[in-house]
Amino acid sequence: MASDADESQSGLTHTAGRAALFPARTAARVWREQLETAIDEVLSAPEIARVVDRALAGPLPEEITRSIVRHRVLERVVEELAATGELERLLAQALASPRTTGLTDQVVESEAMQKAVREVAASPAVRDALTRQTTGFAEEVTERARLAARRLDARLEAAVHRRQRTVAERPPYAGIATRTIALVTDALLTIGLYMAIVGAVSLVDSLVGDLRPHRLVAVLLTVGWAVIAGGYFVFFWSSAGQTPGMRLMRLRLRTSRGALPKPRRSLLRLIGLALSIAVLFLGFVPILFDQQRRGLADFLARTVVVYDDVTN
Repeated sequence: MASDADESQSGLTHTAGRAALFPARTAARVWREQLETAIDEVLSAPEIARVVDRALAGPLPEEITRSIVRHRVLERVVEELAATGELERLLAQALASPRTTGLTDQVVESEAMQKAVREVAASPAVRDALTRQTTGFAEEVTERARLAARRLDARLEAAVHRRQRTVAERPPYAGIATRTIALVTDALLTIGLYMAIVGAVSLVDSLVGDLRPHRLVAVLLTVGWAVIAGGYFVFFWSSAGQTPGMRLMRLRLRTSRGALPKPRRSLLRLIGLALSIAVLFLGFVPILFDQQRRGLADFLARTVVVYDDVTN
């Protein structure tokens, strides 16, 4: 009973308090509405507009900007947004907006953007950068293969002679690994050249009819292969001292006196190369044992193959 009496007394007190404060709240509401109306009238007055205009025309905006920069206001705001995840949410919302997607598509498909892309892609600077990057990558791969082949030259020689030479003691003569890679590269190039000629012959055959007799055509193609391959090696050995494959591995052919081989000597070396291949590649075995790393072709033509960058 005492509890019910207390609750009844508390309710009466609360009701009496609300009744007592009602006039004050009503007065505050009236005064607030009048105050808001007065503030709106003051702010919309022409005098206030002129004051704001003079303030903006003066040094105030610059001072505010410098103060914002000095106190790192924007950085702190961004850090706070990033820490709370709000920045990520706003960016995701902006990027997912259909309006953003529409504006992006409009910009990408615009004639101005297409023209800008074409001009940038066709600019000499971009072409030069792409060329340098591609050339640099190819050169890096080639250099790695070249160094790996030279290390293999040294390992094979060390395995045969059972003695490991230091870098300073290694001879300037090319070993079997680098020479093999150069020879395979040249063989692929000659095959490509031969296939191009065969393709041209096949085209003529399809235009004029079957070339007869077929046995004669086969003989001519075989002779053509021999002429192409032989002419390839003799020409490059005599004119530059290196074939494209040898240039790739930085090898150079020299006579025993260090001169450029003449066509007759190059032809004799070609015969030695053909014999070396014909006898199950045994003609290359002396490269592993000779001090100047010479093979059968080198003994016949009295030539040596050297690392081009070592001699230069």
